[in-house]
Amino acid sequence: IMMNKPRGYVTTLSDEQGRRCVTDLLEGLDTRVYPVGRLDRNSEGLLLFTNDGAFANGIMHPSREVAKTYRVTVRPPVSEEQLTKMSAGVTLDDGFKTSPANIVTQVTEPNRVVLLVTIHEGKKREVRRMCDAVGLEVARLRRISIGPVKLGMLKPGEWRDLSSEELRALRNAIGK
Repeated sequence: IMMNKPRGYVTTLSDEQGRRCVTDLLEGLDTRVYPVGRLDRNSEGLLLFTNDGAFANGIMHPSREVAKTYRVTVRPPVSEEQLTKMSAGVTLDDGFKTSPANIVTQVTEPNRVVLLVTIHEGKKREVRRMCDAVGLEVARLRRISIGPVKLGMLKPGEWRDLSSEELRALRNAIGK
């Protein structure tokens, strides 16, 4: 299953603090499924669900190098030096050094810059922390693809089954 996770929802099955959970949006689904990876509460976009633990692990495990692409809106100014540092890999606040990332500037306007950031790891809040490490303020973060699966026109809060082609492409990407 794929969902366009809206902002304001936590990626968990239930929350002891009473916050809205992504599973609240899976109305009408009879099968118990689990989120594949996470998007923090202030992030939005593509989130996969499955009841197959090996499949989920294959997508998320860094050794599989499944690309995850994010559309990140940051506040200007943005320098070439900042983008070069992010591309090369940066040291995060916990000392973890990120792998190189692919960074493409999509939009440059006076009040915002939109970047496409592709990573292969997906550590906790990695893209936000990468931006923070080079002094960029994130205004919006939306995951637009996981491997060959693209968010497309799915509206926030909506979900659908993966097509057989999407599922086959994902399985090929993880070697299953």
